[in-house]
Amino acid sequence: MAAKKSVPAAKTVEFGATGRRKQSIARVRLIPNGKGLITINKKDIEEFFGLGTLKLIVNQPLELTNTVGKYDILVNVHGGGLSGQAGAIRQAIARALVKADESLKDEIKKAGFLTRDSRVKERKKPGLKKARKAPQYSKR
Repeated sequence: MAAKKSVPAAKTVEFGATGRRKQSIARVRLIPNGKGLITINKKDIEEFFGLGTLKLIVNQPLELTNTVGKYDILVNVHGGGLSGQAGAIRQAIARALVKADESLKDEIKKAGFLTRDSRVKERKKPGLKKARKAPQYSKR
């Protein structure tokens, strides 16, 4: 019995990148010649982010470079809250766009989307209620 030869599937070009913000890590795949669909953790962006501001943050690199609707975007994100996740996705999309088209790097970098926002929650100090909030002063 002859073994069947498997025909290799057509290799699709994808651009991948990683973004981070606070405790969130986002892995993004940009697929050229798409319909502009953004899928986050197997959910549509409308379903994943309820707030319009978070959707706006995610779409900022696409709007800046006039590439809205040119790519399908698949996102895997975990850790942190919704705001941190939106920031991580924005950075990852910006990095992937630069991989896809090097000529976009200057305007994306100028907008600050390639720079990791290094601000994280400050640790709690002993004798305080939070990082800086002191217990209420009592005179007597």
